[in-house]
Amino acid sequence: MRLKSVLAASVAALAFAPLAHAEPQAEVLHWWTSGGEAKSVAVLQQEFAARGGKWTDMPVAGGGGDAAMTALRARVLSGNAPTAVQLKGPAIQEWFEEGVLADISAVADAQGWAAVLPASIAGHMKCGDIWCAAPVNVHRVDWIWANKALLDKHGIAMPTTWDEFNAAADKLKAAGVTPLAHGGQAWQDATVFETVVLGLGGADFYRKALVDLDKDALTSDTMVKAFDQMRTLRGYVDANFSGREWNLATAMVMNGEAAFQIMGDWAKGEFVAAGKVPGTDFLCASTPGDGYLYNVDSFAMFKVDGADKIEGQNLLAELIVGQNFQKVFNMNKGSIPARTDVALDDFDACAKLSAADMGASSAGGSLLPSYAHGMALRGAQAGAITDTVTAHFNSDMSSADAVKMLAEAVANSM
Repeated sequence: MRLKSVLAASVAALAFAPLAHAEPQAEVLHWWTSGGEAKSVAVLQQEFAARGGKWTDMPVAGGGGDAAMTALRARVLSGNAPTAVQLKGPAIQEWFEEGVLADISAVADAQGWAAVLPASIAGHMKCGDIWCAAPVNVHRVDWIWANKALLDKHGIAMPTTWDEFNAAADKLKAAGVTPLAHGGQAWQDATVFETVVLGLGGADFYRKALVDLDKDALTSDTMVKAFDQMRTLRGYVDANFSGREWNLATAMVMNGEAAFQIMGDWAKGEFVAAGKVPGTDFLCASTPGDGYLYNVDSFAMFKVDGADKIEGQNLLAELIVGQNFQKVFNMNKGSIPARTDVALDDFDACAKLSAADMGASSAGGSLLPSYAHGMALRGAQAGAITDTVTAHFNSDMSSADAVKMLAEAVANSM
């Protein structure tokens, strides 16, 4: 912004003006491109514009964020990093170690983030002693979504054990209904797999196997059973599942083309965006077993030049963790606020269940980071597990061979 002529003679004013009057600008890289996601990110764009900011959208669809990370690396290597990037889990610290993340501690301290964010979530947002990312939400990963009309028609209740799920799926399949809507992409296979591991092994086993990468857990009989269940689930998907995007699988449930989907609560955002009502049009329940797998969306701020971009980063960080955005965004997205002081009165029953279960799981020691969604492991280790899961799911590989491959892949990734 040009200085007014009355200030032109003042050296101090000239030095200060670019920071004081910079128009906040932000080029934002993200992978929120489906209906519910696009509606959600539009909320942030609108708030940013209302505060005088100029938003440049950089959506990269596909791969559960994999394509976006490829685009990000190319931008960073060329010396032209975006202002803000959808990033999460250990990936935040990995980028910090490369020396390319900005410090947004001034905003975090001014807003008192430490007092309103759960300690486990705050830990993901910090790089050493500084705040380097802003949390948007908490997604629960271990959900089953169901078409209520289909379940009612066939006299099926929401399953509470994997045996009950299998029995329901067998009944639906015999009636000519596709039991499980699934997209044959690696991250979707991994999403289903981690819910099976949690459900069959429990929270302690999940932590040992998919967080600590304990060899005994990875090669255990429980892990063999997890792959057995994955093989059973493979028999419940339709023949055209390969390469299907997750939101198209959600649409199958929504439209009565399939009964169930195992997917994080961003799927609920699709139902809600289509005007569907929980408890009336669709049902939600945690996948069988005890525990809560979380996936926290966040934005990391990359080092950029220019007062306008720095102002844009600070404004984004302020808005993202602001109470209004946390409420409106998460009501659209299907998730729950990262802040613990946001009232849930206007949220639906699924969100209230998620919040209650998160509190109980946190108290009981079963609040766990999702490996499949980049919260528990670094890329190499997570990729080793997912490669094995997908290889097994798309072949006739035995569960015993899958367990052997899993242990070897993890060992080679360390």
